[in-house]
Amino acid sequence: MKKITAAILALSILLCACGAKPESESETGGADVDVLTTGDSSPEPIPEEPEEDYMEKVKDLIVELPPEEIYSKREGVEYPTFEKFRYYSETAERDTNVNVLLPVGYDENKEYPVLYILHGYWDNEDWMARDIVHIPQILQNLIEDGEAEEMIVVCPYIFCSKELAWCTGMDEQNTLAYDNFINDFMTDLKPFIEGRFSVSTDREKTAITGFSMGGRESLFIGVSHPELFGYIAVCCPAPGLVESTGWPFNLKDDELKFDEDEKPYLLMISYSEADGVVGGNPSTYDQILTDHGEPHLIHKMTSTGHDHTSVSPHLYNLFRMIFKK
Repeated sequence: MKKITAAILALSILLCACGAKPESESETGGADVDVLTTGDSSPEPIPEEPEEDYMEKVKDLIVELPPEEIYSKREGVEYPTFEKFRYYSETAERDTNVNVLLPVGYDENKEYPVLYILHGYWDNEDWMARDIVHIPQILQNLIEDGEAEEMIVVCPYIFCSKELAWCTGMDEQNTLAYDNFINDFMTDLKPFIEGRFSVSTDREKTAITGFSMGGRESLFIGVSHPELFGYIAVCCPAPGLVESTGWPFNLKDDELKFDEDEKPYLLMISYSEADGVVGGNPSTYDQILTDHGEPHLIHKMTSTGHDHTSVSPHLYNLFRMIFKK
């Protein structure tokens, strides 16, 4: 018996000398033992892969023209309808109309992305809401196909003047009234929409686009407030926003750019080679953005006009590209 006890004692001494713990001590968290290490024993951090550029992800979605069937209502599918609202514009000192398209089954407890669509010269809030533009059909069909997100679409009246209720001519006074919409948007329209409807205020969920003069104003608002918009797009944009593109202008050429941390996820220009109003090219805006190294996408159409025939394809592409950040 003494021999066995001595053997066990000797084995315990040997284990301790080798730095080993009896099993019971390891399991019960016994006395602390200093452990020598050869350096930092924490695992090496795995470097994050750089995020793929958003425009690179979506650029292949651009098609010149959508399939014709996207414009038609499908059997058994419910489509949203535009509803007209009025808000008071402190900027214009008058009540102002705005058309709003809410998603089918709109839920006030759900927060939706929002897209602002601006009309062109001489027009009003009803231009984009016309049946011939097909916004409800295009958007709902894409949602049904899993190609677009549910969203709230806002089509405002963008002529903003205290002196004139509507456009009276293509001149400096009227042009500046359209440019003044930037103040209505920030002071009046945006607060109204965010107070009345369940829209997201996140940059990742806010987009703006427009046609002709509305394209000019979309670019003006987007570049002036990049903190608000993750997606900016223009269709057949009117000239004159920046100095080299005409008069009256609001920005110098070197102001048509974005700070590094506020670049939009998507910046797109749609144009038609057959556009006889603003010219059949992507415009000087494209060249200025290129000169400034601003990434942007070009959507070229070959035979559409300065009208809904360019707007509908532009919106088809845009609906499929936004709010997927």
